[in-house]
Amino acid sequence: MSTVNVRYLVEDVDAAIAFYTEHLGFSVLANASPAFADVIRDDLRLLLSGPKSSAGRPMPDGHQPGPGGWNRIEFVVDDIAAEVERLRAAGVRFRSDVVRGPGGAQIVFDDPSGNPIELFQPADREA
Repeated sequence: MSTVNVRYLVEDVDAAIAFYTEHLGFSVLANASPAFADVIRDDLRLLLSGPKSSAGRPMPDGHQPGPGGWNRIEFVVDDIAAEVERLRAAGVRFRSDVVRGPGGAQIVFDDPSGNPIELFQPADREA
Protein backbone atom coordinates (compact mmCIF):
# COMPACT_ATOMS: atom_id res chain seq x y z
CA MET A 1 0.00 0.00 0.00
CA SER A 2 1.21 3.51 -0.72
CA THR A 3 0.81 6.61 1.42
CA VAL A 4 -2.36 8.64 0.94
CA ASN A 5 -1.95 12.42 1.27
CA VAL A 6 -4.83 14.55 2.57
CA ARG A 7 -4.63 18.33 2.96
CA TYR A 8 -6.59 19.96 5.76
CA LEU A 9 -6.77 23.72 6.07
CA VAL A 10 -6.42 24.64 9.74
CA GLU A 11 -6.67 27.86 11.73
CA ASP A 12 -3.76 27.07 14.08
CA VAL A 13 -1.00 24.70 12.95
CA ASP A 14 0.38 24.13 16.46
CA ALA A 15 -3.08 23.25 17.82
CA ALA A 16 -3.62 20.87 14.90
CA ILE A 17 -0.25 19.16 15.50
CA ALA A 18 -1.09 18.68 19.18
CA PHE A 19 -4.56 17.33 18.36
CA TYR A 20 -3.46 14.78 15.77
CA THR A 21 -0.40 13.58 17.68
CA GLU A 22 -1.99 13.44 21.15
CA HIS A 23 -5.44 12.10 20.25
CA LEU A 24 -5.03 10.16 17.02
CA GLY A 25 -1.51 8.71 17.08
CA PHE A 26 0.14 10.75 14.31
CA SER A 27 3.86 11.56 14.24
CA VAL A 28 5.35 14.82 12.99
CA LEU A 29 7.32 14.60 9.74
CA ALA A 30 7.86 18.35 9.29
CA ASN A 31 6.89 21.47 11.21
CA ALA A 32 7.00 24.88 9.53
CA SER A 33 4.52 26.46 11.94
CA PRO A 34 2.66 28.77 11.77
CA ALA A 35 2.30 28.10 8.02
CA PHE A 36 2.41 24.32 7.64
CA ALA A 37 3.04 20.92 9.22
CA ASP A 38 3.18 17.39 7.87
CA VAL A 39 2.04 14.51 10.12
CA ILE A 40 1.75 10.80 9.41
CA ARG A 41 -0.01 7.73 10.79
CA ASP A 42 0.58 4.43 9.03
CA ASP A 43 -0.20 5.10 5.35
CA LEU A 44 -2.00 8.42 5.90
CA ARG A 45 0.01 11.62 5.51
CA LEU A 46 -1.95 14.66 6.68
CA LEU A 47 -0.82 18.06 5.40
CA LEU A 48 -1.88 20.74 7.90
CA SER A 49 -1.98 24.06 6.08
CA GLY A 50 -2.46 27.26 8.08
CA PRO A 51 -3.64 30.66 6.82
CA LYS A 52 -0.04 31.65 6.04
CA SER A 53 0.58 28.58 3.83
CA SER A 54 0.41 28.66 0.04
CA ALA A 55 -2.75 26.51 0.22
CA GLY A 56 -4.38 29.20 2.37
CA ARG A 57 -3.91 32.01 -0.14
CA PRO A 58 -7.00 33.54 -1.77
CA MET A 59 -8.21 32.15 -5.09
CA PRO A 60 -8.18 34.40 -8.19
CA ASP A 61 -11.88 35.16 -7.59
CA GLY A 62 -11.07 36.31 -4.03
CA HIS A 63 -12.51 33.23 -2.29
CA GLN A 64 -10.48 32.47 0.85
CA PRO A 65 -9.82 28.74 1.49
CA GLY A 66 -10.72 27.65 5.02
CA PRO A 67 -11.35 24.63 7.25
CA GLY A 68 -14.59 22.79 7.79
CA GLY A 69 -17.08 21.14 5.47
CA TRP A 70 -18.13 17.50 5.56
CA ASN A 71 -15.42 15.69 3.58
CA ARG A 72 -13.46 13.76 6.18
CA ILE A 73 -10.89 11.18 7.02
CA GLU A 74 -12.22 8.00 8.60
CA PHE A 75 -10.61 5.81 11.23
CA VAL A 76 -11.87 2.24 11.52
CA VAL A 77 -12.04 1.18 15.18
CA ASP A 78 -12.83 -2.02 17.05
CA ASP A 79 -14.75 -0.38 19.92
CA ILE A 80 -16.45 2.89 19.00
CA ALA A 81 -17.93 3.39 22.48
CA ALA A 82 -14.50 3.21 24.11
CA GLU A 83 -12.99 5.61 21.56
CA VAL A 84 -15.83 8.10 22.02
CA GLU A 85 -15.44 7.94 25.79
CA ARG A 86 -11.65 8.47 25.52
CA LEU A 87 -12.00 11.46 23.19
CA ARG A 88 -14.86 13.07 25.13
CA ALA A 89 -12.78 12.81 28.32
CA ALA A 90 -10.05 14.72 26.47
CA GLY A 91 -12.50 17.49 25.56
CA VAL A 92 -13.00 16.61 21.89
CA ARG A 93 -16.12 18.21 20.35
CA PHE A 94 -18.50 15.85 18.50
CA ARG A 95 -20.87 16.87 15.68
CA SER A 96 -23.15 13.90 16.21
CA ASP A 97 -23.99 10.98 18.42
CA VAL A 98 -23.12 7.46 17.34
CA VAL A 99 -25.30 6.53 14.36
CA ARG A 100 -25.88 2.86 13.56
CA GLY A 101 -26.75 1.49 10.14
CA PRO A 102 -26.51 -1.78 8.24
CA GLY A 103 -22.77 -1.31 7.68
CA GLY A 104 -21.87 -0.44 11.26
CA ALA A 105 -21.63 2.53 13.60
CA GLN A 106 -20.15 5.97 13.02
CA ILE A 107 -19.66 9.28 14.76
CA VAL A 108 -18.22 12.57 13.51
CA PHE A 109 -16.06 14.97 15.53
CA ASP A 110 -14.01 18.07 14.76
CA ASP A 111 -10.33 18.89 14.93
CA PRO A 112 -9.49 22.28 16.52
CA SER A 113 -10.19 24.10 13.22
CA GLY A 114 -13.56 22.45 12.54
CA ASN A 115 -12.39 19.80 10.06
CA PRO A 116 -14.50 16.66 10.47
CA ILE A 117 -13.11 13.23 11.37
CA GLU A 118 -15.14 10.04 11.45
CA LEU A 119 -14.78 7.01 13.68
CA PHE A 120 -16.34 3.92 12.10
CA GLN A 121 -16.90 0.49 13.61
CA PRO A 122 -17.92 -2.08 10.97
CA ALA A 123 -20.99 -4.18 11.76
CA ASP A 124 -18.89 -7.34 11.91
CA ARG A 125 -16.93 -5.84 14.84
CA GLU A 126 -19.97 -4.85 16.91
CA ALA A 127 -20.67 -6.79 20.10
